[in-house]
Amino acid sequence: MSDDLLIARDIEFGFGAASSLFGLAKSPVKVLHGVTIRIGRGETVGIVGESGSGKTTLGRALLRLIDVQSGTIEFDGLDITKLPEAAMRPIRRRMQLIFQDPMASLNPRHTIRRIVLEPMLFHRVAAGEADAEQRARKIFARFNLPYACLERYPHELSGGQRQRVGIARVALLAPDFVLADEIVSGLDVSTQAQVLNLLKGLSRDLGHSMAFISHDLSVIRAVCDRVYVLRNGRIVEEGSCDHIFAVPRDAYTRALLDAIPLPKIDPDWLGRTSVVEPVGEKDTNSLTAG
Repeated sequence: MSDDLLIARDIEFGFGAASSLFGLAKSPVKVLHGVTIRIGRGETVGIVGESGSGKTTLGRALLRLIDVQSGTIEFDGLDITKLPEAAMRPIRRRMQLIFQDPMASLNPRHTIRRIVLEPMLFHRVAAGEADAEQRARKIFARFNLPYACLERYPHELSGGQRQRVGIARVALLAPDFVLADEIVSGLDVSTQAQVLNLLKGLSRDLGHSMAFISHDLSVIRAVCDRVYVLRNGRIVEEGSCDHIFAVPRDAYTRALLDAIPLPKIDPDWLGRTSVVEPVGEKDTNSLTAG
């Protein structure tokens, strides 16, 4: 059995040609240009790049939420590139997405109980509604979410609580692969630390693979094993986080590192909520794993 759970080879995707105001045809907009990415079993891989680099499009392609125009996507040894939707349905439980905006991904007309119980019942993860509720209560306790949240609606929760509900909904399905798309970008620093701590603990306990999309390099450094740097739909550099952050080869990677103040990542950082001191240029090579 291969050590890679997910392999995307030479992925290309673009939006179709459109007409301008005067009826003149425009050229198709190419978003991904021959992207190849591998994610090992139990591995957390970061995908980083500036806005418009194609990060989210690549993530949606990996989950088969969009159909690529060329290239192949293999999941657990199965080529899912052109798999019919009926055949994809049982695989959907094993490939889950945590959305950037939990308010937009949680149905405002449904209670939290229905939001977290329905996926378990649909995918037959739980034996029945009582079993599903028991599972939900257990993970809510782990996520420091009060049981009363089950009877509330999304707008009645804080941003951090909504994001934890989104993560809990995914974790309850016990997926093999999770895509986290900018999941802490809208949270304050202390809440970011709490959410990332939960996510990292779940990855360790459940052993699932994860692709973590973010523009925040300090977050990528703290939670990921390897990182792919994406620019204009192309991979310009990839490697272990330690190597990329210590000796970036590509000028674009160096520019991304220079543009964002990097914190000194302490091994216990994810368990705390305090902000640590920024690193000077001479200390860059002394970054430790988060």
